[in-house]
Amino acid sequence: MIVELINTGSELLLGRILNAHQQWLGRRLADMGRPISRQITVPDTADAIEAALQDALTRADLVITTGGLGPTSDDVTRDRVAAVLGRKLVHQPEIESQIRRFFESRGRTMPERTRVESFVPEGAVVLPNRHGTAPGLVVELNPNPFRSGEGRSWVVLLPGPPREMQPMFDDQVRPWIESRLPLEEAFVSETYRTTGLGESLMEARLDSALQPLLEQGLTVGYCARVGEVDVRFVARGRNAEVQVRAAGAILESVAGEFVFGRGDDSLEGLLVRELTARKMSLALAESCTGGHLANRITNIPGASAVLLGGYVTYANAAKTSALGVPPELLVEHGAVSEVVARAMAEGAQRVTGADYALSVTGIAGPAGGSEEKPVGTVFIGLACPDRTSVSRHLNCFDRETFKFLTAQQAFDQLRRELAKSRI
Repeated sequence: MIVELINTGSELLLGRILNAHQQWLGRRLADMGRPISRQITVPDTADAIEAALQDALTRADLVITTGGLGPTSDDVTRDRVAAVLGRKLVHQPEIESQIRRFFESRGRTMPERTRVESFVPEGAVVLPNRHGTAPGLVVELNPNPFRSGEGRSWVVLLPGPPREMQPMFDDQVRPWIESRLPLEEAFVSETYRTTGLGESLMEARLDSALQPLLEQGLTVGYCARVGEVDVRFVARGRNAEVQVRAAGAILESVAGEFVFGRGDDSLEGLLVRELTARKMSLALAESCTGGHLANRITNIPGASAVLLGGYVTYANAAKTSALGVPPELLVEHGAVSEVVARAMAEGAQRVTGADYALSVTGIAGPAGGSEEKPVGTVFIGLACPDRTSVSRHLNCFDRETFKFLTAQQAFDQLRRELAKSRI
């Protein structure tokens, strides 16, 4: 089955907005065993959209478009798709009523221009938009006049805003694809999330052990990001589940200490779940990360059951006044030091009464380093119920990457401590 993706939006080509649709949809479709064969981004012009769609339909069984379904003058995808497919746009009163109710529920009057969203190509299946106004659409071409032979194709039109597109795909398009476009053979995919070991080192650990399964048809892929490596196992056929399960067991045996989750798991999500299950609490004391640890933790639903407090003590005076770090430690050892990281963690634990406390202090750069403590130096403190440990790292990256990786290392330090106490 050939799947192609067309992202519309001049703002994507101008670099004003990151094209996250390709990544998100690519991940979803690959996990379904229907990877995207080709993707193109085109501007919001009639000629570009028509040309991209006609070209895709010469190959694809399924074409997905994103964007261009709204009410403004540059939203022309619906019209151009209808023109290419030779379909009339037909007014759907029930869709207009839904759009009016959407605005009324927010105490607003529907702009007359928005009525254009209730016109759909003749014969299209309407996908209700529960998070916006423009509905999604599914149009079948049977036969597909752009392909040789008797095959048929489908075009799925999705709205552009991620808050509308993503739930529409998960709730409506995915079940429709699985029902109408079933796979010819069993497909199993599992992604393991790892941290603390680089991509090449992970492959070196796995390569020889996985060889027998690779010869049976298993495929393995590595995706490296800052502080993480995803390991993805894919198998097809009647033994697919057995092969993927065996590969997972091998990964756990040779690199299990680096595995923190599967699928869309995150380190911060794991910590919130683990601490919640144990009815234990966490405090944070941050300097160089400027609240990044707290931001990531509070992005997780249920974090309020775990996080008692977070302190951004960027200045030395704040470290003393908020966390009780003795001024003489700061003078003698400097803010970026093992003893100060220890004092920060223990101070946050003492002030909040938390079971665990993480602290980070470092030199993000580009200035401020020395021969003893170069730019990128980080100390991470972890105060536990019975002891405190401190680790040192060297994260020589830009400031944003520095903060993310430092948070990753801090979370992993706590993850490993919790794993030890589970044994």
